[in-house]
Amino acid sequence: MSVSGLLRADADRSCARLAAAAIAAVLLASLAAGCGTQRAGRPTPPAHQIRGVAFAEPEVSPEPYAAGDLAFGLDLLHLMCMEQPGQNVVLSPTSLATSLGMAYLGARGTTATAMAAVLHLPHSRRPLAGLHTRSQAMAGLDSPGVTVATADEVWADPKLLPLEGYLNAVATGYGAGLRQVPLLSDKGRAADEIDATVADVTRGRIPKLLTAAQLDQALFVLTDAIYLNAAWAAPFSPDDVPHGPFAAPGGRVQVRYLEGQGYKYAVASGWTAVSLPFRSGSLRMEALLPPLAASGSCAGPPAAAVRTLGNSLSRDHGPTAAIDLPEVRLSTQAIMNDELTKLGMGIAFTGSADFSKMSPRDPAIGLVVHDATLQLGPKGTIASAASAVVIVPVDLPLHVIMFDRPYVLMVTNTRTGEPLFLARVANPSLQ
Repeated sequence: MSVSGLLRADADRSCARLAAAAIAAVLLASLAAGCGTQRAGRPTPPAHQIRGVAFAEPEVSPEPYAAGDLAFGLDLLHLMCMEQPGQNVVLSPTSLATSLGMAYLGARGTTATAMAAVLHLPHSRRPLAGLHTRSQAMAGLDSPGVTVATADEVWADPKLLPLEGYLNAVATGYGAGLRQVPLLSDKGRAADEIDATVADVTRGRIPKLLTAAQLDQALFVLTDAIYLNAAWAAPFSPDDVPHGPFAAPGGRVQVRYLEGQGYKYAVASGWTAVSLPFRSGSLRMEALLPPLAASGSCAGPPAAAVRTLGNSLSRDHGPTAAIDLPEVRLSTQAIMNDELTKLGMGIAFTGSADFSKMSPRDPAIGLVVHDATLQLGPKGTIASAASAVVIVPVDLPLHVIMFDRPYVLMVTNTRTGEPLFLARVANPSLQ
């Protein structure tokens, strides 16, 4: 069968599967207890968005998954610092871990093992239960004074959709839906629709995540977007923000400092952490100062030390201090393929990748794009991030052959080549 024939057959089978899945989703909605439904701060899904079936999962503690995201983020932060010493770096471990975790749910064998190791996923007999609980914990952060909006999506062309079991898995683990865009026939429009959704979730702070060129040969795109706007529990005075020196790697510079008193702090492994609570008790910022001997180096705090500091800052009582904290506006745009390969995920980008739980087309990860911003000021913090994992075929370049001009049809004997029928179609509308 031709490539176009395979695409049509795939589309027919996938549409039937998705129709059944949509009916099942309605019937199971009361059992799913909110799994796979709209998340906090999220726009209403448009008509061309389809949900997989989200199965109810028993509660599992999200803390091991949070610890894994922290370790993964610290690994990436260290690598990016080593590659660009002296440059500011901001990233969202949550966003990257989510988009890559969605790819992980489609992986098997050594590919899945490598991805789990890099993402520091905890060993679990019920990984979907843990991922679901992690996602639910994120959805519960939106509260007065704190806006948190998130969106996870699988983007695919209507003619070539992921396997039903994969859609069910990402719906359960991440609340992700399927968005249909013309990835095969109009990559510019597909990129525009993906970017529009990311821009909407991030309140315009990430207006452009992907380009049409980055979607070349894309089978699917897996995206996560997150937006945070959080007010300090105790705002700094906007009228009293003095300038002072800051020992940057390239020499001293003058910066604007936010000054305050009564902030809890803790010390572990030479690192000093200060807690800056937001108006909602469910979120806080932690500012971590390295030992003086390590100033200017890329050595970050050990994950275990960060958790120890966090536990100390969570206690009701503890020492307090005055702080001088610089105002910052950070932004990073990066393609993460090299960093993820260095961390041990290289197999996912090669012809040896096994994402057969996602699609039978022998896919691999072609591109991982990440964009993040963070602004810290007297009133609070505004931050946004978006990640995209572009899934591509390993061998056969995938394209659509559109018969949109006069063409010829033949019915032939495959053994002899005898043309039983021959036709030229000049105008299919004529009957």
